[in-house]
Amino acid sequence: MSLGHVKLPLPPGTMGWPYIGETFHLYSQNPNTFFASKVKKYGSIFKTHVLGCPCVMISSPDAAKTVLVTRAHLFKPTFPASKERMLGKQAIFFHQGDYHSKLRKLVLRAFTPDSIKNIVPDIESLAVTSLQSWDGKLITTFQEMKTYAFNVALLSILGKDEVLYREDLKRCYYDLEKGYNSMPINLPGTLFHKAMRARKQLSKILAKILSLRREMKQSHNDLLGSFMQDSEGLTDEQIADNIIGVIFAARDTTASILTWILKFLAENPTVLQAVTEEQEEVMKGKEECGEEKSLTWGDTKKMPLTKRVIQETLRVASILSFTFREAVQDVEFNGYLIPKGWKVMPLFRNIHHSPENFPEPEKFDPSRFEVSPKPNTFMPFGNGVHSCPGNELAKLEIMVLLHHLTTKYRWSMMAPQNGIQYGPFPLPQNGLPIKLSLKK
Repeated sequence: MSLGHVKLPLPPGTMGWPYIGETFHLYSQNPNTFFASKVKKYGSIFKTHVLGCPCVMISSPDAAKTVLVTRAHLFKPTFPASKERMLGKQAIFFHQGDYHSKLRKLVLRAFTPDSIKNIVPDIESLAVTSLQSWDGKLITTFQEMKTYAFNVALLSILGKDEVLYREDLKRCYYDLEKGYNSMPINLPGTLFHKAMRARKQLSKILAKILSLRREMKQSHNDLLGSFMQDSEGLTDEQIADNIIGVIFAARDTTASILTWILKFLAENPTVLQAVTEEQEEVMKGKEECGEEKSLTWGDTKKMPLTKRVIQETLRVASILSFTFREAVQDVEFNGYLIPKGWKVMPLFRNIHHSPENFPEPEKFDPSRFEVSPKPNTFMPFGNGVHSCPGNELAKLEIMVLLHHLTTKYRWSMMAPQNGIQYGPFPLPQNGLPIKLSLKK
């Protein structure tokens, strides 16, 4: 194969079985095992074949920066076609260029600290209600955190309107998500068919909300309000695709992180004690100043250790093991050819678990973030123009829940927690069953 007049080789590696490739090897074990064995054999760039596509995997921080930032225009975001159909083809994830830039500005406008600091009391109310409902019960942490994250996502998207539509939206969305990893066969009775039907219902509910807001002629500071204020005007279909896409991006990832945090804190009592003391200090400071008991945006700035716990959890758990990009043309990359149409996968998990970047990478040690990590070695929210625009909201809802959890409750894991399940996000076994109770 050649690029112009220069003949370039493909990266080293194996492609596995026809069509199936090495998908089974990747998804049936800890991804670290798959990546580490490949890197050991072929180096930091290698080819493989997963999910029906030829791929090039890259595991060095500099190469990841090249794909996601420096030469991002040569590598477009890509998802399986079934995901595009379910979320909506006009969602922010599937685009680049002017349309993507416009959407990103609108999403960021709704998720800036200035916008989300106004909903801290509402997020706190959701956190307190959630914890009260778990008190004294055996719960599956991941399932409960999904409900909490879903409610926060709706609050940030629809503001106060979300209460009126929460149950309808939740019912449709849960039907939709059951089809995320199903085969895209749109025949009655299949999960995919049910998911697409739920997708239509979601669009109808959102159309109703849009219509009511236009009648009332009120401005709103939430994400839907930001989309509606766009001067050039997004169509209702574009708005629906992006709302559904944001819920997808905001829910399972945040719920996964919260689940891992509870596991790591339970396994590291000295860290838990230090976080609890930090949160009690925040509470005490408010009482001494005679302030209202409810949390403020300013309070979240007094939680440096809690923030480091979140960072270290993001690194160890690496919820997003990798991301998919696609070469928009033949690309010369580190002396190799990446053919047009091939997927390119920066391996966040491998970068986060490299001993060169983080000594003793499997150890949970929040103190390592007392010093900023080396550039491009810590990318839990991606990097470049396609990095997650909602990361401030995610960190806020985690800190608010941890404040009330650590100061008022104790919890214990109800089964040995050594295993990890993958599908699609890494999770503690069985979603981390715990027993939670009020401190006496």
